[in-house]
Parts: sequence; structure tokens; C-alpha cells
Amino acid sequence: MKQIKSPLIGQMNLLILFSAVIVFVSFCVGHFPIHPSEIAQAVFAGLSGGSTDLPDEIMVVLWKIRAPRIFGGLLVGAALAAAGCTYQSMFRNPLVSPGILGISAGSGLGASLATFLGLPVMWIQIMAFGGGLAAVGGVWLTAARVRRHDPVLVLVLAGVAVGTLLGAGISILKIMADPSMQLPAITFWLMGGLNAITPGDLVWAGPLVLLGLVPMVLLRWRINLMSLSDEEATTLGINIVRMRLLLVVSATLITAAAVTVAGVIGWVGLVVPHMARLLVGPEFSRLLPASLLIGATFVVGADTLARTAFAIELPLGILTALVGAPVFLWLLGRTGRIR
Repeated sequence: MKQIKSPLIGQMNLLILFSAVIVFVSFCVGHFPIHPSEIAQAVFAGLSGGSTDLPDEIMVVLWKIRAPRIFGGLLVGAALAAAGCTYQSMFRNPLVSPGILGISAGSGLGASLATFLGLPVMWIQIMAFGGGLAAVGGVWLTAARVRRHDPVLVLVLAGVAVGTLLGAGISILKIMADPSMQLPAITFWLMGGLNAITPGDLVWAGPLVLLGLVPMVLLRWRINLMSLSDEEATTLGINIVRMRLLLVVSATLITAAAVTVAGVIGWVGLVVPHMARLLVGPEFSRLLPASLLIGATFVVGADTLARTAFAIELPLGILTALVGAPVFLWLLGRTGRIR
């Protein structure tokens, strides 16, 4: 048993160490660089409750700007990666991503509508969150009415159709929006980013993500059985309909929370689970924690590049696509197939 667990523990420790290094570098670099000794001094002062002689500019950049952004990136990356590996295991399809059931399109339509109506930021987030949940609810109800076909295939097809319909609604709002104010706001929200995340966003989004992760952790052994056919899983004592509904609700909850605070960030939920499988294998109790760590690190690293590598800040969704698509092609070429 020790010989089996030891490599896994070593791999997870390396992932944790790599993630910590990326987070520390993210705190240091930027258009306003901060020396590692200054970060250590600020952290020590914050933990001990003492005072520091660091300039106010450093404290503001460190705690008011970078800290919410970096912790938000960790939360969003972990959430999207966990939802991706859950969907792929549940649907028995390695090409499924968190947006397959229309979550991203529903959240995008809700946020676009709120922006078009001139509502405050709080209502943009509320309507984005509600739009994502409503989209998945519509997909599930549509699929539930079709009983004579493969339920997984019907659910995916319904998600594609609903997502396309909601995407058309977003396009209509973009055409009708004020090109000087509303259209840029809608466009930048749809491209995703962490620049607008506040500590308040983390306060409400964090518990929702943790709540959605609870069933995934508790049912991690049973989720492995979802890779079997429905008949085989039922024979082994799994209530397929109830399990699938619970996992869809959980994955939808954490995806909607992530999309609401960061906008639409693609490729994380698709690519990261494949990277995790390559490292720890397909067994879900190993795949989930590895996906959480890799997803969190990937988003924070991509956001660091987005705000430092160019004269202007790139939207995060663009950079994750630029990085995620080649990595996906590399994984495909390396393995010869998608697992």
C-alpha cells in the first residue's frame, strides 16, 4: 500500500510547491513590482498585528489589488477544473467542459441583460448567477422529457442547443447596446478577467464553491462507477438519475459562482482534467485534488501573464485560450488519443 500511495503523495507535494511558487511570484511581479522581502515584511505584520514602515502604496497594491485577484484566481481555477473533471467523468466524454450545459451562455446573457438595463454591479452578478442556474435547469427539464434515447447524449445535445439559443440572445443585446458604454462592458465581461474581483466577491463565492465541492468529495468513489454504462452502474447499486442530478447541481453551482465573479474563462475545465489524468491517472479520488491544484495554478499563472507580459492587460479568457488550445493539442499528440 505504501508503494502505491508514495508516488501520489510526492506528485501532490510537487503540485502544492509549484502552486505556492506561482502565487508568490504573482504577488511580486507587475507594473508595480514588489520585492520578496517587502512581501515577507507585510505578511508578518499582518499575521502578528504589528505595524510596518512599508510605504502605503505597497500595502495598497499588495492587499487591496493583488491579494483579491490572486485568491480569486485560485478559487475560479479550482472551481472550473473540478467542474470539468466531474462532467467528463459523469458524461463519460473527455471533450465535455463546464460550459457544455449552457452555464456560460446563461450567465453571459444574465450579465449582458443587466448591463444593458444599466443595473449596478451587484445586480449584474446576481443576474449572471441566476442565468447560469436557469440555463442548466432548462437543459435538464428538456432532457428529462426525452426518455427513449441515451440520457447522457440527450443532456449534452440539449445543452448545446440551449447554449446556442442563449448565445443568440447575447448577440442581440450586443447589437442593441450603446456602443460607447454598454457594448465594451458586455464584451469585456464575456472575455473574462480577474481585475474586478473584490474581497466581497470572495466572501460569497467561496462558500458556494466549497458547498458544490462537498458532494464531489463525499461521492468520489461512486463517481468512478459513472464511467460504466448505466446498466452496469445500476447493478452495482448506483441510482444513476439521482447521482447524475446531484453532480450536475454541484458542478453547476461552482461553475456559476466562478463565472459570475470572473466572466467567461474557457479551456480551464477542458484542458486541466486531461493534464491531471496524465499525472495521477483517471481514478476520481486522485483526479479531483490534482485538478483543483492544477486549475488554480493555471488561472493564477495565466492572469499574471495577462497583466505583466504586455503594455496593456489582456482579458484572461483570451490568454487561457491562447495557452489552453496548444496544450490540448500537445496532450492529444503526446497520448495519441483523448482519455
